Amino acid sequence: MADPTPIDTPRHPDGALTTVEVADRYRAVVANVATVIHGKSDAIELVLLALLAGGHVLVEDVPGVGKTSMAKALAASVDGTFGRIQFTPDLLPSDVVGVTVYDRRTASFDFRPGPVFANIVLADEINRASPKTQSALLEAMAESQVTVAGTTYGLEPPFLVLATQNPAEHEGAYPLPDSQLDRFLLRVSMGYPAADAEVAVLASDGAVDVLPHLRPVVTAAEVVAMAAATRRVHIAPALQHYLVELAAASRAHTRLDLGMSPRATLSLQRVAQARAAAVGRDFVVPDDIKALAVPTVAHRLILAPEAALAGTSRSHVVDDLLDRVPVPTSAQARRER
Repeated sequence: MADPTPIDTPRHPDGALTTVEVADRYRAVVANVATVIHGKSDAIELVLLALLAGGHVLVEDVPGVGKTSMAKALAASVDGTFGRIQFTPDLLPSDVVGVTVYDRRTASFDFRPGPVFANIVLADEINRASPKTQSALLEAMAESQVTVAGTTYGLEPPFLVLATQNPAEHEGAYPLPDSQLDRFLLRVSMGYPAADAEVAVLASDGAVDVLPHLRPVVTAAEVVAMAAATRRVHIAPALQHYLVELAAASRAHTRLDLGMSPRATLSLQRVAQARAAAVGRDFVVPDDIKALAVPTVAHRLILAPEAALAGTSRSHVVDDLLDRVPVPTSAQARRER
């Protein structure tokens, strides 16, 4: 992720992390995960940005490109707990969030938490399960809590759901409902590795597996502090107006039946703040927004039927919006800082 040289900012009087310190820890985590996932720094950075922005990630790709390994490596790198949910057609909501059972010894009901009670949760092949089971994640993703038998249980931060999804054309897949797609901050694709990265994978076959020996480079508490510092990153009113204008243009776009929701606008602001903090800046620039618009917005849009039939992609529509809506000048942003 190319960006200007980090700006040196003083430590906050309350002892909170500065953006320079956030950037140092961010680079350390990316480098640590990259020892397991070769040649995929862009995907690793997007997932970590979502963690700092308090969001969740949907990874859509074919099997065997490292989605599961990336989730495990991230959990190990941030010294967090890891939970895995293998979604299948017969999976029940209680298999995700947990269940209350009666204990005859104590004559009371005990709650047995499900795998969603972890810092990094891998929802593997989420579109293999029924919509009812998919929806069991909604409350956890939106509010960092689950409710079972009338009792609400909080989820400890940091909390990230990394859901994987097979392409829609694969047999036995259920499309994710729009309400759940909108809960994912980012939608990314791992893609196949570059030739040199794939050669490195072949060359290391049979060698010591790196993942079991991976050591944390930050603590879970530091990740929470990094996220708090991210929320303090300044975004000028001119850039907020730019976000609103992008949303308005999407809602009037002729190739869309459904444009950006207010949640999409807020999500783009938060992940832009995370990108700024990740390079040591304490303010957002237009390039932060433009660089993250496609993975943040495209999956939330609904194409008009004629556009879908014509083969228009949602990513191309986002690119068109970025071309149409004027970007605030740097002078405007400076006057408002």
